[in-house]
Amino acid sequence: MASYNHYILTCGGTGCESNKGDEIYRNLIAWAEKMGVKDQVQIVKTGCFGFCERGPIVKVLPEDSFYVDVKPEDAEEIIAEQILKGREVPRLLYKGEGEKKTDKAVEDIEFYQKQVRVVLRNCGVINPENIDEYIAREGYTGLEKVLFEWTPEDIINEMKTSGLRGRGGAGFPTWLKWDLTRKAEGTEKYVICNADEGDPGAYMDRSTIEGDPHSVIEGMITAGKAIGAHQGFVYIRAEYPLAIERLKIALNQAREYGLLGKGILGSDFDFDIEIRLGAGAFVCGEETALIKSVEGNRGTPVPKPPFPANKGLWQKPTVINNVETLANIPVITAKGGAWLAAIGTEKSKGTKVFALTGKVKNSGLVEVPMGTTLREIVFDIGGGIKDKKKFKGVQTGGPSGGILTEKVLDTPIDYESLTAMGSMMGSGGMIVMDEDDCVVDVARFYMDFCVDESCGKCSPCRIGTTQILGLLEKITNGNGEESDLEKLESIGKAMTKASLCALGGTAANPTLSTVKNFREEYMEHIHDKKCRAGKCKSLLRFLIDQEKCMGCGICAKRCPAGCISQVANSDKKRAPYEIDQSKCVKCGECFKNCKFGAVTKG
Repeated sequence: MASYNHYILTCGGTGCESNKGDEIYRNLIAWAEKMGVKDQVQIVKTGCFGFCERGPIVKVLPEDSFYVDVKPEDAEEIIAEQILKGREVPRLLYKGEGEKKTDKAVEDIEFYQKQVRVVLRNCGVINPENIDEYIAREGYTGLEKVLFEWTPEDIINEMKTSGLRGRGGAGFPTWLKWDLTRKAEGTEKYVICNADEGDPGAYMDRSTIEGDPHSVIEGMITAGKAIGAHQGFVYIRAEYPLAIERLKIALNQAREYGLLGKGILGSDFDFDIEIRLGAGAFVCGEETALIKSVEGNRGTPVPKPPFPANKGLWQKPTVINNVETLANIPVITAKGGAWLAAIGTEKSKGTKVFALTGKVKNSGLVEVPMGTTLREIVFDIGGGIKDKKKFKGVQTGGPSGGILTEKVLDTPIDYESLTAMGSMMGSGGMIVMDEDDCVVDVARFYMDFCVDESCGKCSPCRIGTTQILGLLEKITNGNGEESDLEKLESIGKAMTKASLCALGGTAANPTLSTVKNFREEYMEHIHDKKCRAGKCKSLLRFLIDQEKCMGCGICAKRCPAGCISQVANSDKKRAPYEIDQSKCVKCGECFKNCKFGAVTKG
């Protein structure tokens, strides 16, 4: 095996790939060859490093140099300086806000300090298209125990010891789901990996498959052995081409190594996996709708019971776990359930991966122990709010989650606490909002999404989402009445109780939580006809403070509607400007371009 002096890891996740990450990778290889050092350095394309805000990222070992915001043209300097001369490139090294030092170890970077990477343990570390690198990091180690040492009961007991709960949102105990399926009548059973991930802003599962597909495969084989299934399916949305490609490569490699198919590793256990592509319907994240889609039918939910554990795919007992849940399994089988149970809280064990996005300085993938507070995630890991703006709220759980205020930032995150606060864990989306966000408009956006994504099968969801959307649009258009708030709460609560599936049952959460936590903002929209954030166009007015106006005319030049003109008969040397509200299209160009702060939102 070749020995190298340096290893260069380049981010190969979708985010960095879309920002010329592949060109950086190819340039590094080309310059290493051109400078005659290709035998001294191994250049590897990995999965996502997590620190998406500063990507593309390049990491050089053994120096542990962490280069951020890398561009294709930087490849020459990295090879010339670090590989040829043994010197780092200071201008590319990460440094925190206001810091001059660039010699921080990666583990000392604020973004990573409070993280514990279990699910993401191999992302940004290994080449996801090389099974040998996965095996070198204890991959498939636990599978040997599963195949040759443990009975199905032993596997399930280890899952029970771990305390692992489903990471898809419901938090149902993994061991119990497996045990119910194992005990269900029938010899033909199935394992399904839910990689649909339809929440806006969520990319945890996609990145896990892109960076470490074998962890999901190993988890599915383990689940199959535990319940007595011999066939698995990965249901993944077609909009994830990179994840699909790497999953296909991993499946083929696993078959070549005897890890899938007949008699795995020489045992008497057979198991194989197929990929099924989803068309991107949000409702297919619900397990019964997902099953219908895998079967080739329209993806609509069916009433429960019976549950999939008894009658699932083709009416056979079926286990459905999402990507993050399955990626935990190899760690549990290799290190033992007690190892994972030592992380987290009493009722919520292990870690949780969040896609931290929105108005936060350091957006990216974050994996923290259960029990970490929202404040720690937003302000310590996320670095706080961008542009020195004021924190307004954070939404967990995507379209199904509530928007939480500053008052609950110090609450430890676990399944029960988030539910008690009117939100939910969900699959792990976390969107941060600042003072420039309007919560009424945000609630309207999510309800508009749910109206589009509702399958329409049950009337509480089909009619309820449409009614709530209509009321929210009425309020954002300036026609709201105080009685509308009672209607929103009444309809939302009815949907929660009566909807057929979780889409309808949780669709009202953003609305209900904002009416409760930001009621004064709704009242401003209704009574004052004002949107403090300036997001609701019908309530927005741009005004020019004539005392501050210097009469430069830039606002008038930039106005596409021609609604800005100088004040007639002004006694100023340079007459100030004013806006004809009847012509204003509220584009905001005057506000953006005024250098003197004379244009305000009213």
